[in-house]
Parts: sequence; structure tokens; C-alpha cells
Amino acid sequence: MVNQTYTADVLVVGGGTGGTAAAIQAAQRGAKTILVSEFPWLGGMLTSAGVSVPDGNELEAFQTGLWGAFLQELRQRQPGGLDNSWVSFFSYDPRIGAEIFADWVQELPNLHWITGEVPIDVYRQGDSIIGVRFADFAVTAKIILDGTELGDLLALAEIPYRWGWELQSEWGEPSAPVTFNSLTQRYPVQAPTSVVIMQDFGEAIAPEIPAAPNYNPSQFTGAWDGYGAETFLNYGRLPGGLFMINWPICGNDYAEGVGRLIESDVSRGEFIQESRWHSQNFAHFIQKQLGRRYGLAKKVFPHTPTAFALHPYYRESRRLVGLTTVREQDILPIAGGRIASIFYDAIAVGNYANDHHYPGVQFPLQPKSIRWGGRWTGTPFTIPYSCLIPATTDGFLVCEKNISVSHIANGATRLQPVVMGIGQAAGMAAAMCVELNCQPRDLPVRALQTALLSDNRSKALIIPLFNLPPNHSDWRHWQLYYLDNPQAYPISGDCPFPSGNEYPDSKALIQESNCFKGIFYRLSQQEYRFTVTAPAASQGQNWQLVTLRSHIDQQLGAYHHEQLVTLWGRQNHFANWLLVEHLNEG
Repeated sequence: MVNQTYTADVLVVGGGTGGTAAAIQAAQRGAKTILVSEFPWLGGMLTSAGVSVPDGNELEAFQTGLWGAFLQELRQRQPGGLDNSWVSFFSYDPRIGAEIFADWVQELPNLHWITGEVPIDVYRQGDSIIGVRFADFAVTAKIILDGTELGDLLALAEIPYRWGWELQSEWGEPSAPVTFNSLTQRYPVQAPTSVVIMQDFGEAIAPEIPAAPNYNPSQFTGAWDGYGAETFLNYGRLPGGLFMINWPICGNDYAEGVGRLIESDVSRGEFIQESRWHSQNFAHFIQKQLGRRYGLAKKVFPHTPTAFALHPYYRESRRLVGLTTVREQDILPIAGGRIASIFYDAIAVGNYANDHHYPGVQFPLQPKSIRWGGRWTGTPFTIPYSCLIPATTDGFLVCEKNISVSHIANGATRLQPVVMGIGQAAGMAAAMCVELNCQPRDLPVRALQTALLSDNRSKALIIPLFNLPPNHSDWRHWQLYYLDNPQAYPISGDCPFPSGNEYPDSKALIQESNCFKGIFYRLSQQEYRFTVTAPAASQGQNWQLVTLRSHIDQQLGAYHHEQLVTLWGRQNHFANWLLVEHLNEG
């Protein structure tokens, strides 16, 4: 029974990565915003799902918008820094991530956050969605955003969506299957993972992790073969002796009967319980193999058991049928280049390699990875505004993994930073639709792009350029230039720089870094080693050299084998790399 009806300019349902960003951006723009979340933590993949070792948009030039602001907050709040794992440049305690989002929401008086609620029904008026009903209240709004983890509003509103694979005949995607087969039938979407956080108890003995139902150690045999136990644990190492367990190789990905997630509330609950049991069994296996030094972490997540994330890490959801669908061709590099083509209505950027998870299956995909800055990264691509808009429904936008995207391309568009960018753009669009009294499909896209580029708190990247840091004085000029002249967009992804100081923050970075002298070794075009000669305490150490800064990447590329180098950077002992932020010859 509805006891109260709230009214708002913008309603965001779902407090995941995209929904949280959308609500914050809409409120920052001035819209009266209501955010309704199922869980007590905001941030989704980045926090409540436990994936606090995010991938993608790691290069300095791509650390913009709310994603860049989130990283800045983490750097200030996370004791010991973010250099803790080898799978990502950023690993942090998920509790700190949740604190950041809660603080941001609390700072906005026009943003009302309601937690512990899920949508039950939607209100329609003709072809428009005008409200959402929850257990004992309803919200009506001018623009409604689906930020749920599995696209639940799409189903409730009967807005056309996709679930599962598309064949190659649909869009000509090179990695799509020619016919439906046992893989497409068994795994209609990518496997979710119930993340569990383990802890190093040192010399103490950790409490025993009990096996859950259906424990079968053979499922996990060989999980870290080829890596070694220490490297396996350091994959998702967090500060404070914690380990994020989100391991795809004979690990805790789980997709048995994954279609149950959208069949009913009961079947979804059954799947989630099985997924958590599977992760508990993996943790039990790890403890059995590596000893009682390792156990379940204590008091991480705000529920019982506290070592398990609040909900699974969903890699795929229902996917909108939108005005535009992002296909595999749209995320792959153009011939001879290292960037994808730009959508004319681009509103967000991603750069992650296309990555699919099906337990026990190696699924080949067209490569979109490049070596840059001394290690592998992904070729950048853009997300179009039109993939957020339903083909036939008004008053509605999506802002999560539920955008209009193919099953194949979802492997790259699903990552935390790009979803955060999608959410920010959706929130900005919703607020502007309220200002202009127009439908999302009628919003002038250039006005939206200009607003994102010019936001006074968290300006957001639209055109990916490797060598254009967001603090450069001509950043906005080059963004607008390539929006106006897409045919001039360089296939290298580098723009021609004007004269002047490209990196005005270099001195600050040097002050925060350590200085090393040593010998530079070129193992291949983009693989570098460094032997320390000074300071004495580090003499003889060998490090892989990596960087997130374009001008450092160029300098490393020009150095000679066995050249003497002085550099400033940060050591990641768990990845055995030096993250270089400034360097000099000799």
C-alpha cells in the first residue's frame, strides 16, 4: 500500500556505480533528485559488490569526471595509498569507497537518498514513464533513470530489452557466434561473481572457514597454477592485509542457471545464495591449501557474514533496445590505429580490453589491447548518448550496464570507470531535460557534451586523447575541436600539442614520489626494466617500469638500452613495478 508519494525532477532507481554517479550529477546540476537504492552502500561494483580493484580508464588522460574525482578522494583518504595489487593501479578498502559516495550525497541538499527499497511497479502515461512504486511509497518524476544492477525497471516498464547472445548475422560482429550452441545456451550472459574478502592473520590462526553445501574441491584445483600462491593473492590485494577474491581461473565466477536472475524474485535469491556458497567454498579451498594464516575478513561489509559483498558483481544485465546499439565494431581500433571511431553523440569514454567470463571456457575475442606505458592497456572507445534512450519510451534513461549494447561489446562497456561516466552523462542529461522541458530524445546533444566538458566540479572527457591531461589549458579546446571535426581525429590518439607547459602538476608529483637512479633496460618496444644504483637501500633491485602519463611514455620509448636514468616514482611491491611520474636522463 502506498502511504506517501514523493515528487522530484529526477528519480534514480538503483545505487550502483552508474546510478550513484547519475544522482550526484543531476543534483549538482540543480535538479531536485531522489535516489532509491536497495543496499545501504552506494557505488555498486566499486563498493557494495566488493570490486574495489577497478579496471579501465587508468591512464592519466582518462581520469576525468566523477571517476577522476573518486580517485582523488581515494588518494587522500586511503592510508598507505592505492598501489597494492597487480591487476589494477587502484586498490582500496571498499569501506572507504562507500564513505566517499555517502559524503558526496550528504553534501547535496537537493538529493534525497532512500535506502533498502526495490521497485515494484512503474506508472505510465501513454508512451512515457512518470513514476515508480516501491513497497509503501511512490515517486513521480519528470525523468526516471534505471540504475539497477540487472535492468529491473526495463522489465517492470515493459521496455524492450535484450538478454543473451546475438549471432554474427545480426550486426556482423567478428567475435559473435554464427549459430547458437551449447555455450550460448548454458551461459546466456557473463558469469557474476560473489566477491569475498579474505584476510592475512599473520602469526595468529584464522578461524576455520566451513565448507558450504555442494563443496567439490576439484572445481578449484589448479586455480593458481602458473602464478603461484603469493601472486594469486596479490592479484586483488587491498590495504591492511586484505585480499579481494574475484578470480576467474577455477575460481569463484558462478553461472549455473544464470538465467534465474531474471525469472522471479525467488529464483534470483536462489542463484545469489548458490553464488555466495560457491565463493565460500573457494575461500575454504584457499585456506585448506594455503593454511590457517588466511581467513575471512572481519567487519568489512555492513551485513552478516561481513566478509561477503552485499550482492554479486554482475558483469551483464538486461540490455536496453535503444536508439543506437554499441556493437563490437564500435569498440575495436580502426585499421592502422589505436583508437576506435568516435560517435557523433559521444558522452563517455572507456578503454578496457574486451573481456568475457564463462567458467571453464576460453572464448576468443577480437583483440583491442595495446602496450602503452610499459604494460598492457586497452584501446579507447566512446559511448553514444543515443544508447541510453529507449527506442519508443519517453521520460526514461538507463545509466548502468543496461545500456543498448551487444552481448559481445558489453565485455568492454561494463567496467566500473566507463559505467561511472555513463551515469554522470545520464544524470547531466536528465537535469538538462528538466531545465529545457524536453524529452531525452530531444535534448540537443551538443549542449549535453558542452555541459560535461565544462562542469565546474567534475569536467568529463568525451574525446579520448592519450596525450591530453585534463589539467592542460587547451583541454577543452581540443575536445570541442574533434567533436566539430571528427574527420581530423588522429588514428594515433595523440593530438598536436601547442607550446607551453603540458604538465603543470609535475613538481607536486615529484614531491610525493621517491627518487631513484639506475640503469634502464629495453626488453622490447614497450617493456622496460630498471636496476637501481641509488639510494643505497634499494641498490640492485630490479623493477618493471610503468607509467600512466603520456609524456613519460614518450620519454621511455625514446631511451636507449642500458642508459643511466634518474626517475621519481612509486613502488608497487606486489606488482614489482615502479610507477614513474617524472624522469631525467643521467
